[in-house]
Amino acid sequence: MPSRFDLSLEDLAGVLSDQPAYRTRQVWRNLHLGREPEEMTDLPQDLRARLTGELVGGLQPVTRSVNAEGDTTKFLWSLADGARVETVLMAYPSGRVTVCVSSQAGCAMACSFCATGQAGFQRHLTAGEIVEQVIRAGASLGGGAGAPTASGGRGPKDPGARRISNVVFMGMGEPLANYGATWAAVERLHGDVGISARHLTVSTVGIVPGILRMAEEHLPVTLAVSLHAANDKLRDSLVPINRRYPLAVVVEACQAWIASRNRRLSFEWALIDGINDRPSDAIELAAIARPLTAHVNLIPLNPTPGYLTRGTPAAGVRAFRDRLVAAGVNATVRRNRGTDIAAACGQLAAAEVQLGNPIPGERP
Repeated sequence: MPSRFDLSLEDLAGVLSDQPAYRTRQVWRNLHLGREPEEMTDLPQDLRARLTGELVGGLQPVTRSVNAEGDTTKFLWSLADGARVETVLMAYPSGRVTVCVSSQAGCAMACSFCATGQAGFQRHLTAGEIVEQVIRAGASLGGGAGAPTASGGRGPKDPGARRISNVVFMGMGEPLANYGATWAAVERLHGDVGISARHLTVSTVGIVPGILRMAEEHLPVTLAVSLHAANDKLRDSLVPINRRYPLAVVVEACQAWIASRNRRLSFEWALIDGINDRPSDAIELAAIARPLTAHVNLIPLNPTPGYLTRGTPAAGVRAFRDRLVAAGVNATVRRNRGTDIAAACGQLAAAEVQLGNPIPGERP
């Protein structure tokens, strides 16, 4: 039986072929508001009972853990075939709530410092499995996802609850290696969940055909390139796909993206002590970022069992940022969240341990 979120609108119409046509739109809307069938109070009670058995979810909760500050929640899900994926929910004092979704179970990119890359590739996720991560994370807040409408049609179950405002494809897997499902999920998150395209960020280690393809799409999403090194020798060792798409080719694709989309480009840079945090690394990064007017997000490396080199200490992170700023690059340091709950992507699935309360539906 397919997951409820792997049904298209036409598939759902087939499930509801014995119902008036408007019921399909009602159920579709309710699903994307994060409502369980029994919560769809605009449907007859007998139909709600029937849909409880017919519209099953594709993600089964394994565990959920909340960091010490209470602003980061990590979910571990089991899929129908037993594969496991992670989703991270992050709340900010500004009111912004971001969910980081996985696009694959495992990853074939084999980046040496990444827990997911160390675990290897299992399979692509479907668009429904990607979208359901956002819906389920929103439901844990009581508010869902997307912007409320004036009529209250997207209003939260709890009026005081926060809502997901941003989605980043930065969890397990390489989104552009699973392009079809990734872009289908982007379109549904925008069109059916109601999240602004400008609040949807797709991250890639540099899959050039995917960058060029996305540049021609109709939605102005944000592109983030996980760079981590600004010379080919070092990047070959940290990000092996660089051997197929070296830096010059990635930069050319980024130039095409900017020309087509007129959107700011971001570079992600995981700072690794003594590896890519030297003054020479800052000079090389600035030489790439400045002509592209790219924003650089600096992230101290989260430790993983398979990569023992530590992240750059705080003083070194600040020094690296200051060198970039002095060179004319817009650079910020992203706060390292969730180290106490194994929040580096892939860590929780790799460990397969209980790190939080796995009771479905319990508020964090």
